[in-house]
Amino acid sequence: MTAEAGLADFRHETGAFGRKWMPETLGAGGGFVDVDGDGWLDVLLVAGATWPGHGAPVPALELYRNDGDGTFTRATEQAGLDRLAAYGFGIAAADYDNDGDQDVFLTTLGENRLLRNDGGVFTDVGREAGLADPAEWSTAALFFDADHDGWPDLYVGNYVPWTPETDKWCTSDGTTKDYCTPHQYEGTPGRFYRNNGDGTFTERTREAGFGGSPGKTLGVAALDYDGNGWTDVFVANDTERNLLYRNNGDGTFREVGVAAGVAFNENGRARAGMGVDAAVLDESGRPAIAVGNFSEEMVGLFRYMGHGLFRDQAPAARIGMPSFLSLTFGLFFFDADLDADLDLLLTNGHIIEHVERMQASITYRQPPQLFLNQGDGTFDLAANIEGGVFERKLVGRGAAYGDIDRDGDLDVLITENGGPVHLWRNEVLPRRQGDVHVLRVHLEGAPRNRDALGARLVAVAGGRRQEWFVRTGSSYLSQSEKTATFGLGAATRVDTLRVYWPDGRMEVFENVLADQEWRLVQGRGRLEPMPRPRSTRPMAATME
Repeated sequence: MTAEAGLADFRHETGAFGRKWMPETLGAGGGFVDVDGDGWLDVLLVAGATWPGHGAPVPALELYRNDGDGTFTRATEQAGLDRLAAYGFGIAAADYDNDGDQDVFLTTLGENRLLRNDGGVFTDVGREAGLADPAEWSTAALFFDADHDGWPDLYVGNYVPWTPETDKWCTSDGTTKDYCTPHQYEGTPGRFYRNNGDGTFTERTREAGFGGSPGKTLGVAALDYDGNGWTDVFVANDTERNLLYRNNGDGTFREVGVAAGVAFNENGRARAGMGVDAAVLDESGRPAIAVGNFSEEMVGLFRYMGHGLFRDQAPAARIGMPSFLSLTFGLFFFDADLDADLDLLLTNGHIIEHVERMQASITYRQPPQLFLNQGDGTFDLAANIEGGVFERKLVGRGAAYGDIDRDGDLDVLITENGGPVHLWRNEVLPRRQGDVHVLRVHLEGAPRNRDALGARLVAVAGGRRQEWFVRTGSSYLSQSEKTATFGLGAATRVDTLRVYWPDGRMEVFENVLADQEWRLVQGRGRLEPMPRPRSTRPMAATME
């Protein structure tokens, strides 16, 4: 629905002018953020940049406000973003100052930007907040409450120390310059910033246990893999080992990736980690971590086996071979068909335009893939519908999900490097016929951690157990909505809904009606129907 939604004019700008500079291959992210707090998800896109002296400047971000009728209106100027200039890569959104609206962190090639939201208008406060220095090539970012003080902290992944002056000459044919791979560079370590609760952050990378990262990071994800109630951090690195930071229960961390079995592939080699997501896929309550990798490396699917150990089960889950030739950037778990288990979407696209000349089986533009969870530990690659979205070959990068039309199912946003954005509306046909049901829950922490980052929801319906972890980060440089969506299949109610708040408190609700959007504010002890926001005209398929 890209064209009819009003997004067809957007184009990501790489700035390429023939020099084949490395940053031109990796942009860019985007996602769903309710910028103005009206209850409708807006679309925020990293627009890229031009190099100095090579083209007219473009805004670093473009904002499209949701009109509530299936269309979006460009609102970059109204949001104060039209004069924001930066070579941007990724976004992460959270209410870092606990004032009730969604702020945005933009990673860049240079000074990172913290955009404070005040009533839908943004102000860049990165420098005064202590997040602009040093100027590095930053990629993926993650807001999470590391120490349970109610103030969202920030982890920022960095890539390599590239500048135009240090650009290296690389070639794939021995004659012409081509884009370099990260093998030619040392990595830049990531950084951790503690939220001081007064609008500023202090770097505490080494003190918190994040020192020694090899860098080359392209994906970060939050999870609580050991179930101790404290948020852990997974970091996907490009040609370096992946990292798993276990929270010690006091806001400090210990890196355990090698011991946990997630650092390397089955042959002990580092892969080209791109996007990442973590979620509970079955009734075990144990999470799985999916990692997008380079072509001829297959996607990783690390399932937690207990006792601190993961096992890569991508081949056994029937994800490995179908993803072997793809170069996967964005990916995420979501219940695409609302059948009570989580599916996996991959966004694919290569970085070398003429890769077909070197490897006949691999293409530059690649179709996205949807793997449907069969409920038995395996996935089936969804069959392509003739003319459907999964037949389209893209230079895919970012990917995010969110319910843009408030009809209960999750819609998809995909970005292309140097190309357009794609908005796909999800139409679960059995739901339209009343045969499939859904429950959506918005959590609000109080008095702090307004996004309830790190909260865990467990829903039991029709004898099936599902779990959701409230988080930012995940996918590739992108932001998905934080609302918990439970597909219920034929069940018309949730028998038991348990909410585990980050501070250790737990609330239980029974016989929760399906096909509703509920709001739960910590401490009130009741589920409240989400107010129906104003829209230009009613949607035909919104939830009752």
